[in-house]
Order: sequence, then structure tokens, then C-alpha cells
Amino acid sequence: MIRLSLIIATYNRSRRLMTTLGSVAAQSAPASSWECVVVDNNSSDDTSEAVEAFAAGHPEISLRLVHEPQQGLSYARNCGIASSRGEYIAIIDDDERICEDFVAAYIDLFDSRPDAASAGGVIIAEYETGRPRWMSRLTERPIANPMYFGDRVRLFPRGRIPGGGNMALRRQTVERYGMFDTSLGRKGAALTGGEESDLFERLAAAGQRCYYTPRAVMYHIIPPEKLTAEYFDRLCYNTGRSQRRRAELHGRVAGLFAGEAVKWAATLLLCLVHRPSQSRRLIGMRYRITCGILSRG
Repeated sequence: MIRLSLIIATYNRSRRLMTTLGSVAAQSAPASSWECVVVDNNSSDDTSEAVEAFAAGHPEISLRLVHEPQQGLSYARNCGIASSRGEYIAIIDDDERICEDFVAAYIDLFDSRPDAASAGGVIIAEYETGRPRWMSRLTERPIANPMYFGDRVRLFPRGRIPGGGNMALRRQTVERYGMFDTSLGRKGAALTGGEESDLFERLAAAGQRCYYTPRAVMYHIIPPEKLTAEYFDRLCYNTGRSQRRRAELHGRVAGLFAGEAVKWAATLLLCLVHRPSQSRRLIGMRYRITCGILSRG
């Protein structure tokens, strides 16, 4: 019986995907209790061939490749969910590796917490070329989104949601409240997002509980190209655009503007306690996010 389905959406990252799949194949949970569904979202590299070869080399696990022709991360994840069979659904990305107890942790969490509609785990950033000096805790979040809330199972802290590359849902949850909004999320190389925030906002509004489990550990691998000023500026700008889009969907644009003003005040205060390089990047982050929020494109 398939208890949990592990969904991986991928786009033109065949080499990095193999690292992710290597950690998937090392899971401690009985192979008969879970499956892995890889969704190829129009990759132009050798993703399909690489996944098929990996599956052939690991017949002990249930690994399937499906294709989603509509470009976009939300489309790909929704395709993976629709193609899966488990009563629980865990979603990871193609630029990470997971601990060997990852699948077992989520099965145990949902089995032991019948009120859990969703869940998330630990995210640890791994920098291939080291953590840069300009990075502070706040400017790290858009890039790596590290997450750790202690060593015990608990409800997710107020104001925080699971990371997109380490989250899980009951199938009943998506059947009742829907999947990812396809007007949000990354499309190809575009850095827009917000689909996870939108989903968890809907669940919170419905009073559904989200739990944190420390046993589900994910290592987010950050390559040097994600540490350039150009990438960071684009990412922050598109974060703002995504926030504006979600605010429009949920009818709270005025609240978004008010919240941004408060964040500017906090940013300027925080600059007083950071080194100059960190302060410059922090102000740049806030500026680009604000520009994205003000954009109507």
C-alpha cells in the first residue's frame, strides 16, 4: 500500500536532479510504502533520459516519470499530485537532497497527528562556494529559506509556512481545498513565486493545522550563480510582484502597502547593527521588493 507520494517537479536540471534522486533512493522507509513521481516540465536537456536510466538502475524503489506540457511550477506540481497514489503527499525540489528518514518522518507525523492537514520540516542551506559575507539572516531567506524550529514536533510558528522544497499535505487536504494556483509560481526561468504562500494562506483561513517535524530534514544546495547581485535583485523584485499578485487575489492590497512601510522602518533600524556590506544588501532587498509590489506587470 502506497502511504506517501514524493513529488519532484524539474526543469532543465538533470545533473542536480541526480543528486536529489540519490537521496530519495536512500530512504529508510520500506520501499513498498512510498513512491516517487518526477514531473518533467518541458526540459530541453537530458532530464527524461537521465530519470529513466536512474529508475532502471534502482528497481527496488517505485519511481515514475510523467510529463507536464504546460510551463510552470504550479502546473508541474499539480500534475505530480494528480498522477500520484499516496494518502500523503510530500513535495521537494530538484536542487536539494533529503535525509534518509524524510519519507518515514512525514508518514509518522500524519499517522500520529490526525488533525494535521499539512506539514513541513527542517531546511539547511548548503553553499557550494561558502556563505558570502554580505549575507545576513534576513537576506538569506529569499535565497535559501533556512528553517529550524527546535527538536520536537509542534505547530508551525505563527507567520511562517513550510518551505516549498520541504512540505507535505494529506490528499484529503488538496481534494477539499485545491492544489496550487497556476497563476502563481515560477514559469521556466522566471523568478516569480507565491504559490506555496497562497496555498497555506487558504488552509490557515479554513482553520487547518500545519505541523513542523524536525525529522524531515532537507539540504538546500545553493550554487554560486544564485549568489550574484543580479540574481538577488531579480529574485527580490519578483518576490514583490508575487506578493502583490497574492494580495490582489485575497483582497488585501492596502494591508500589503501598510506592511511594507513597517518593514522599511525595521530595515533601517536593522542596518544599525549589521556590517556595511550586509546593510547595503538588506536595503537593496527591501527596495527591489517594494519596486515589485508597486509594479502592475
